[in-house]
Amino acid sequence: MRADRPPLLLLHGFADAPCTWDLLAPRLAAHHTLLAPALAGHLGGPPLPDPPSADALVDAVEAQLDAAGHGTVDVVGSSLGGYLALCLAQRGRARSVVALAPAGGWGAGEGPGPAATLDRQARLLALARAGAAHADVIAATPEGRRRATALVCERGEDLPARLVAALVRAPAGCTGGPALIAAAREHGWPLQAAAVRCPVRVVWGREDRLLPWPSAARRWQRELVGAD
Repeated sequence: MRADRPPLLLLHGFADAPCTWDLLAPRLAAHHTLLAPALAGHLGGPPLPDPPSADALVDAVEAQLDAAGHGTVDVVGSSLGGYLALCLAQRGRARSVVALAPAGGWGAGEGPGPAATLDRQARLLALARAGAAHADVIAATPEGRRRATALVCERGEDLPARLVAALVRAPAGCTGGPALIAAAREHGWPLQAAAVRCPVRVVWGREDRLLPWPSAARRWQRELVGAD
């Protein structure tokens, strides 16, 4: 690793895959040595530990950092990956965190809340299994790319077909998805926010269709008092 390119850990979201960073990676690689692992229980990742939990996911990421010889790293995470980035900071493994719409931030009794979001994720996983075999066909047309990425992208038709096909396949390969949803229903997203001492920036799209602003961010606004 070059001394002038410090390590940057990229953590994808639930039922996603490392390819989600492909369009950003060339720019980031000019300044960082990139680590973009597949999360446990996800396509290309290690098996989901038993019992499944957020802690188990963070343990697996820590093991990957240890194997790569990194003590602390800068971390960027999206959705579930954003929450895991905060967990790594709690454990003292993050030098800084950029959390993109981190999961677990719902305000009590406000908006559709976590139960509705988890129900929706379960339905999307089931649909993804049916669509994965047709990923290349779906991604071959602008309309197919737009519809396949409508929940996560404003102009999905402009994305490369190979990337959209990979994103369509990723949820179907998320073998740990049902177990992670069940664990989230039971345990939520625990975090000792006071233990997060590194610089934190939270970024949220005002038109986020999966984790709507601001209801899905209330907890983080309240607890991450030093965050930008």
